Amino acid sequence: MTNKLYDTSLSLLTDLYQVTMAYGYWKSGTAEKEAVFNLYFRKHPFGGGFTVACGLTNVIGYIEHFSLSKKDLRYLQTLTGNDGQPLFEEAFLDYLANLKLTCDIEAIPEGTVVFPNEPLVRVRGPILQCQLLETPLLNLINFESLIATKAARLRLVAENDTLLEFGLRRAQGVDGGMTASRAAYIGGCDATSNVLAGKLYGIPVRGTHAHSWVMSFENEAEAFQTYADVLPNNVTLLVDTYDTIQGVHNAIEAGRKLKKKGHKLAGIRLDSGDLAYLSIAARKLLDEAGFTDTAIVASNDLDETIITSLKQQGAKIDIWGVGTKLVTAFDQPALGGVYKLAALRHTSSENAETAEWDYKMKLSEQAIKISTPGIQQVRRFRNEQGFIADMIFDESKPEANPAGVPMTMIDPLDFTKRRKFDATQAFDDLLVPVFRDGTCVYESPDIHAIRARVQTQLTNLHPGVKRFVNPHTYPVGLERNLHELKTALVMKLRERNE
Repeated sequence: MTNKLYDTSLSLLTDLYQVTMAYGYWKSGTAEKEAVFNLYFRKHPFGGGFTVACGLTNVIGYIEHFSLSKKDLRYLQTLTGNDGQPLFEEAFLDYLANLKLTCDIEAIPEGTVVFPNEPLVRVRGPILQCQLLETPLLNLINFESLIATKAARLRLVAENDTLLEFGLRRAQGVDGGMTASRAAYIGGCDATSNVLAGKLYGIPVRGTHAHSWVMSFENEAEAFQTYADVLPNNVTLLVDTYDTIQGVHNAIEAGRKLKKKGHKLAGIRLDSGDLAYLSIAARKLLDEAGFTDTAIVASNDLDETIITSLKQQGAKIDIWGVGTKLVTAFDQPALGGVYKLAALRHTSSENAETAEWDYKMKLSEQAIKISTPGIQQVRRFRNEQGFIADMIFDESKPEANPAGVPMTMIDPLDFTKRRKFDATQAFDDLLVPVFRDGTCVYESPDIHAIRARVQTQLTNLHPGVKRFVNPHTYPVGLERNLHELKTALVMKLRERNE
């Protein structure tokens, strides 16, 4: 990522308080304490029942290229405190100049459907390094997962129709546009209008002409004919510049001339007006003229709700071009991912593997904001019909869950809701190794394989989880021993504060 879009180091893509905390760890002699942080979200976006994990490839690129340049360090040198004195001493900047990330990182593969409170990424290593990764990891995972989820919802309602991403002009800056195009394709779009995304990510690109093309000619018929002459193998005509129905007639006339030259009118595009009525009328005209294989493309501020309504109205639309409301996640601008410390221990070369973990958690007056301690892993149980439940457990305590013994999952918001899984129940553990001691050990699938994974995952979800209105809540809970650990720690911390 860093070498493709930018000519500067991205290692300072972080909040200042991450650097001040890193300085604090270094200054206090605690920089090498071993820590575990979990990145997760608390609530699905768009009021939905699932989220699509996305962004891991760019996380890998960021970490592999992490290195504070001389320019980065000179900039940090200029920062001052409230007294006007340097914020960081030179010895700390020298430390950063030689810093090499040595963290172990596990993550859920891109394209996996995920649920609240499940760790999407787990970072384990020196606390100073883990802290420096918080902001960039949240930045990279939150937005891509949000857009991939939006695209997956659009894919569900578009069904087998072609779905195009047209959002670059309305995206939030260059990086927002590039990131959105990648995530939208992964979530289920078939192609993008973004040519740079096509080049860098291998996404199919689609597009024809705008209203300005038609307006630049004396009349619409001339504009259509000229376009057909210069690009006979890419003719989709925008028919609503002046009068849509007359535009369809003009497109048909251009199509007849194309046929005589051995080419075809690939499609017409509707970008305004009553899309249901106009698409039905256009389909009738096209079919009567013998253009039964000419597709009707619709755009104009579409989203999953509008597409659903148009289909219910019997709209004759074959291709959906979605722009603004996809790339800006129009109805929910952010995924609320968080990154919380879950365990900590002092280590040395002698006791690195035997030292006891000190489990950590954040308390809150809101139950949803109480974090879960432990070295967490997510176990997804499945049967012949698909996914049935996800259980979060502490993989550092295998003795608490011996092999061949049934496991009990407890609802974290209602401890009376329990579910037991037989020892023979099929499952997959979702977090996989990505970095070991700072070295990448994970081979990222190509973008097309990630996209295919999303659709496979969705077929394994119960239809109720995928509906948009009052979706069924997919079962996610804590393994019994982790639930008991969390409960005991909550009581201990509350008693201490009292």
